[in-house]
Amino acid sequence: MSSPAIERPHSPISTTARLAPARPAVPPELRIADNPAAAVLRAATRGPIFRDIAAQATGSSIATVNRQVSALLSTGLLRERADLTASGAVGRPRVPFEVDTDTFVTLGVHIGFTVTRIVAADLSGRILGGLEIATPQTGQDAALTIVARSAKAFLDRLPRRKPLWTGVALAGRVDAAAGVVDHPRLGWQAAPVAAVFSAVLDLPVSVSAHVEAMAAAELLLAPRDPDSRPGSSSLYIYARETAGVAVTLHDRVHTPSNGPGSIAHLPTGSSVECRCGRRGCLEATIGEREILSRAVRQGILPKPEAPRRPQITDLYRLADTNDAARELLLERAEILGRTAALIRDMFNPDRVILGGQAFTGYRPGIDRVATAFAQSTTLPDADLRISRFGGRVQESAAAVTSLSVFYADPLSAIRRATRTR
Repeated sequence: MSSPAIERPHSPISTTARLAPARPAVPPELRIADNPAAAVLRAATRGPIFRDIAAQATGSSIATVNRQVSALLSTGLLRERADLTASGAVGRPRVPFEVDTDTFVTLGVHIGFTVTRIVAADLSGRILGGLEIATPQTGQDAALTIVARSAKAFLDRLPRRKPLWTGVALAGRVDAAAGVVDHPRLGWQAAPVAAVFSAVLDLPVSVSAHVEAMAAAELLLAPRDPDSRPGSSSLYIYARETAGVAVTLHDRVHTPSNGPGSIAHLPTGSSVECRCGRRGCLEATIGEREILSRAVRQGILPKPEAPRRPQITDLYRLADTNDAARELLLERAEILGRTAALIRDMFNPDRVILGGQAFTGYRPGIDRVATAFAQSTTLPDADLRISRFGGRVQESAAAVTSLSVFYADPLSAIRRATRTR
């Protein structure tokens, strides 16, 4: 899935928009569904495909595939490609079909601790463009309204596409059925995420814990792993400003009913003081803000001066020539590798996937992560991988949250999305 550069807004968003009545939240479907229509739609997301090939790919009969293709063509989710029909063929021509990537759009929002990303995706999961804004550090209702109106302004720039769905991914404890979120780092409690976005955008809304959504992106948006066995398991570990973990089993991301587990306070042995009152907690130790603060305290980076504050990319660039900067980043990589090994030994999955800029932002650190992981795990060698979305994991999480319901039951989803507003 390709992704253009994320833009930054140049003007404030109007706060006078008329709000629609909020719709109920729709829980995301972070799984590969066995629904026949879903299987046919998934088969068509990689490009034009013939019906007999789709039958082989989905394990369905030709008759079943024909029925699903006809139903999906009638909704506009699929389109036929008569231009790709072989000329001069004897008998009834074979006409391939594909997902319509030109008519519809879904809107994905990733609300991070400091940065919020808003992206538009087509039905194949390809990101069409995006917007980046600072996450508002205001009360939760005001912050959600600002982000939702920014998303609405961005969506209005795509007038030729029909919007279908909104997906919001963020850290914290997510009640996907109600669309509300507790986010301690932002100070949010029972924040009405789905209600605010639904009222501003007048679209169905799904809300997901962001690490679970990142794991789902590996499952639903990345090319199918040919080495993946039925029933195999994956452990997804994320680290940037926050840290989190998700487990995928039997083609489904495990989503606990009382919210995702937390690795934020796993001990690392560092002396960094955490907001919980203890020292050495994982999130407090490896978060970008803490790494930058340490770099400033140690004189590696200059003290912040308005209007610009040091960015983590400044430290990455400096590490090419500065030993102290390099050691600071490699120390973080060492902690991440040891922590990943600890979590891996708890779950013993078939593969471990590492995502987030704390893993991917500083390329030399990846080798240190792998070495520390191998030295710390007590189990046999693991299938250790970097996320296929690299530095785009936040955008992929937002996109898959906006698409997952379509990928699970496209005919039901399109009826809900196109219901008269």
